[in-house]
Amino acid sequence: MKSMSIEALKSGVQDGSIDTVVVAMTDMQGRLTGKRIHGQFFIDEVLKHGTEGCNYLLAVDVDMNTVDGYEMSSWERGYSDFALVPDMSTLRLIDWQPGAVLVLADVQWLDHTDVVASPRQILRKQVKALNDAGMEAMCGTELEFVVYKDTYEEAWDKGYKNLIPVNQYNVDYSIMGGSRIEPLLRRIRLSMANAGMTVESVKGECNFGQHEIAFKYSDALSNCDNHVIYKNGAKEIASQDGYALTFMAKPNEKEGNSSHIHLSFRGLDGSMVMTDEKDTEHGMSDLGRQFIAGQIAHLHELALLFAPNINSYKRYVPGSFAPTAIRWGRDNRTCALRLVGHGSSLRLENRVAGGDVNPYLAVSGIIAAGLDGIKNKMVLEPAFEGNAYASDSARIPSSMPEALELWENSAWVKQVFGAEVQAHYANMAKVEIAAFGKAVTDWELFRNFERF
Repeated sequence: MKSMSIEALKSGVQDGSIDTVVVAMTDMQGRLTGKRIHGQFFIDEVLKHGTEGCNYLLAVDVDMNTVDGYEMSSWERGYSDFALVPDMSTLRLIDWQPGAVLVLADVQWLDHTDVVASPRQILRKQVKALNDAGMEAMCGTELEFVVYKDTYEEAWDKGYKNLIPVNQYNVDYSIMGGSRIEPLLRRIRLSMANAGMTVESVKGECNFGQHEIAFKYSDALSNCDNHVIYKNGAKEIASQDGYALTFMAKPNEKEGNSSHIHLSFRGLDGSMVMTDEKDTEHGMSDLGRQFIAGQIAHLHELALLFAPNINSYKRYVPGSFAPTAIRWGRDNRTCALRLVGHGSSLRLENRVAGGDVNPYLAVSGIIAAGLDGIKNKMVLEPAFEGNAYASDSARIPSSMPEALELWENSAWVKQVFGAEVQAHYANMAKVEIAAFGKAVTDWELFRNFERF
């Protein structure tokens, strides 16, 4: 990603083409939060000193309610500030907001130490561990979404019922189906290209009104940065054009929204450490096999990072193209892990994550698991052939409470991510589980109102 230079920013502010700098961090849920700062003030003050935000930004629920259980942020601690330190390598134009540019921030305490539970800092730690082992991660995330003709406000007022999808039948790979919504998809693609992303393609998907825009892979950190900016921008553009667009993992009983994550390790010199032409069957080196073995060994305890909401687990339905079996296969979409490509394009696709994923956390988990497989020279099981849905393979956790228990009780998670991160995201899950436990759903009303 080619970022905007500080000189270009200053020039734009001076000639009036730029008047706003959006300074944003990523919260636990993978959402952008922060401030819009007047362009000249950013240059005069924020560029030198950064800005601040209340530390509850990493300690609230989805509705921004303060909740108990977070060690780093509470009423007892006074909900103090932490620093938002702009990473100027992420500065870019966001043409869907007139006169605006955006820069992502790293999160630090006011003494300049890292806020270790910040998603971007969690990924930075795993990237460094991988670099220390002589490798880097190349990554691409594929996000699916569903578009409705209703606005976000209309969808809210309708209780999200009887929404009108932009396609009323399956348009997977359909050129005509995509043309129905091409003006919106085109605007999103061109805006993301102007924001420095390399757009590959767009295609229809299975659910009614479901589409996917694909972007070229890059290093893990920049790809996750692009992921959160694109996700936020796509929703803003959809709203401006009178649509509602959702990345929710399972918005209805049809196919859910995935976020397939393609990832491979390379040497710091760009060498293809996961490949070996002598392996005529799969083209993998011993290191590549160990990388996949690490994924299989740790997928259970990392499930919370791939499926961070109650709704996430409803994607895992046999025959839905969302995985249920913890197996790997060569170009086998029934497995949680799918090996694709050859030579320099060889990579592992993790099919577990949904569109609601926080990419920094999910990619951190993949890197950590792969590195552990390599360090411990784990032995890879044979590739699965056939329908993994119908197999007796180990299963992806089917609920958030199950995933929470595996995450919270994992000695390996504590060792790799640290006790603070383990406890922080365990508490996030507990907050969501408690909130859902108190809710009375439409399903319960229809099932029980008259009959009991």
